[in-house]
Amino acid sequence: MSYVSLTHHQFDPNGFWENPLLSTAVPSAQDLALFDQNGYDLTDLEQRYAIINSVPAEPHREHHRALKAPWFTQPDRIEGAVLNHSLLFERKGYTGEALGQLQQWAHTNPLIYKIIRIRPKWGLDFSMDYVDRFGNVFEVLHWEYDGFEYDEVAVRKQLLEAKLAAIDWDDAAANILKLKDQWHHLDFFAQSDWKCNYFGIVKERFKMVIWE
Repeated sequence: MSYVSLTHHQFDPNGFWENPLLSTAVPSAQDLALFDQNGYDLTDLEQRYAIINSVPAEPHREHHRALKAPWFTQPDRIEGAVLNHSLLFERKGYTGEALGQLQQWAHTNPLIYKIIRIRPKWGLDFSMDYVDRFGNVFEVLHWEYDGFEYDEVAVRKQLLEAKLAAIDWDDAAANILKLKDQWHHLDFFAQSDWKCNYFGIVKERFKMVIWE
């Protein structure tokens, strides 16, 4: 059985926020602390723009917040193929009044150029693990794919949905376990390539620096 269900969530094709904040105070250094230049975690300043543009950020890994939605889901399982996470991510750029506001503030606080230079970005993340009562634990497939072009990532999403939904994950995990001598000794990226080849899917592409 597949054991995973596709959600209804879709990407927002609009990569920019344009509504400005109501505050006139120049953001502080702390408002831009822990800037994530190659992922999707939002700074405090980005979270404020998310709220004013009616796209509140969701909690993500303790204190982190991101624009994310479930991609695939699975009922709770304690053994066999267990879905670790499956998410759709977005990161917004800025235009219109929001961009003008940031540009004005950047004269006082140049850290704000970190926000101004953001390119809109969309990301796919699918992570399926395997555990059994004999103590076997491994990633069946952990596939991440980022892109700055909405149409390209949206097409990739559609293609992968049909493939991932059709896989019998318990059966796939059992087969990959039998082939452990082919992949277990490989490093992180080589293991990823091996598993992408096994499932017949495109190689991963992630950690793309978000600045122009």
